[in-house]
Amino acid sequence: MRKTGLYVAAAAAASLALSACSSGDVPASGDGPVVLDYWAWGTAQQPMIDAWNAAHPDVQVRHTDAGGGTDSSAKLVTATRADNAPDVALVEYNTLPAMMVAGVVAEITGYTDGLADEYAPGVWNQVSFEGGTYGVPQDAGPQALTYNKARLDELGIDVPTTWDEFAEAAQQVRDADPDAYLTTFAPAEFGGFAGYAQQAGAQWWSVDDARWTVDFDDDASVAVADYWQDLIDRDLVRAEPLLTPEWNAQVNKGEVLSWPTGLWAAGVLYGVAEDTAGDWAMAPLPRWDADDPSVGFQGGSALVVTTSSEHPAEAAEFARWMGTSEEAAAAQIEQGQYPASLAGQEMTLHSDPPLLMPRQEDYWTIAAEITRNTIPEISWGPNVNVASSAFQDAMSKAVTRGTPLRDALTETEEVVVDDMETTGFEVVRP
Repeated sequence: MRKTGLYVAAAAAASLALSACSSGDVPASGDGPVVLDYWAWGTAQQPMIDAWNAAHPDVQVRHTDAGGGTDSSAKLVTATRADNAPDVALVEYNTLPAMMVAGVVAEITGYTDGLADEYAPGVWNQVSFEGGTYGVPQDAGPQALTYNKARLDELGIDVPTTWDEFAEAAQQVRDADPDAYLTTFAPAEFGGFAGYAQQAGAQWWSVDDARWTVDFDDDASVAVADYWQDLIDRDLVRAEPLLTPEWNAQVNKGEVLSWPTGLWAAGVLYGVAEDTAGDWAMAPLPRWDADDPSVGFQGGSALVVTTSSEHPAEAAEFARWMGTSEEAAAAQIEQGQYPASLAGQEMTLHSDPPLLMPRQEDYWTIAAEITRNTIPEISWGPNVNVASSAFQDAMSKAVTRGTPLRDALTETEEVVVDDMETTGFEVVRP
C-alpha cells in the first residue's frame, strides 16, 4: 500500500470547505486586499513574496520567519491549537504527515487540478496521500556529494562514486594530510542518515490498513550504521556537529573536504565559507550498489494551507504560484535553491551555477539527473518530530560514549513505537 493512510480527520474535515472551490475561483475582497500570513524560512522567500505582492494587489502576503524545519513545525502545532496559525506555511516533506495528524494542514485537492503534471513523481508523492493533496512542493533536496575539488585535486584523490570508494578516499585523505578529513559524521543529522538508509533500501515506517510497521533497525539501516561506525573507529571521518564555529573554520581551512547531503549544500557552504568559492564542485551521491543510482531526499519543502486560514482559496492560489511560477523559480535559483517544479528545474539549465562553484558548468545538468533518480516512494510516519529528537539523543550519546551506532537505531525505534502506541496508533513490530 502506497504512502500513509494517516489518521487525518481534522485535515479531511477542513478539506470539505475547500473542495467546493477550484484554483481559478479566488474570490475578490470588497474591502481592500486580502492579507495572508505566511510562515517560511530561507533567503529565497522574501524575493518570491515581493514578486507575488507586486503582481497581486488584491491578495497581499505578510511574511514571518518562524525558523526552519522542526522549529517551525512545533510552532505551527501550538499556533493551530490556539487558532492563530498563519494562512500558509512552509513545511518540510518529512514532517508533513505529522502536521496532518496534528490537524494543522488542510487538504487542497480541489485547488490542484493539473498540478501533479508540474512535478516529477518522486516530488509529487511527498505531498500526495491516498489520493488527496496536502501541499504544493516548492524546493527539492535529493542527496548529492558537494566536495572541495581543489583540495582533492591537490591530494591526488578521485571523486568517489560508491560508498566503498568513499571509504578508500577517506583513508587517502588522512594519509595525505593528517589535519584533514574527507567528511563529517554528524550524529544529530536525522535527515541525512535517513537518506543514506533509504538509498540502501530502508523503510522506517510503512502502513497497511491503518496498521503501522516501524523498523529503524532493519538490515539496511544497521548496515549503514556499521559503515559509518567503521569510519569513525578508524578515525577516517570527524564525528561532530555541523555548522558550528569549529566546523565552519575547518571547512574554510580545507580540513573538511566534502558534505554528502541535500542539493541545498552549495548555498549553505557559501554562507559559511565564501572565501573558498571556486574550490568546490558537486557530484552524484556515492552508491551502495554500483548499478543503482537511486538517492533519497534530505530536506525539501512544500507550502501548505492551514486549517486555521479564513482565506483558503487565496492561500491555495498563493501556494500554487510559489511552487510553479516562473517568477518564483527565478528567485529560488538566484538564491541557490533547487526548484521542485519541472519548469523551474528546466530554468536552472539556462542559469549560472551556484556562487560556491561558479566554474562548474554542468552543475544544473547533474542536479537534474540526480533528481530523476530520487526514490519515488518514501513514506514518513506520523511522529517524525519525535523520531528526529530520539535519533539525535541516541546517536549523540553513542558517539560520546563510544557505543555502537546500531544500538542508537534500536533505541530510536523504541521511543517512536511507544509514542505511536500512546497516541493511539496500532503498531506491528517486525
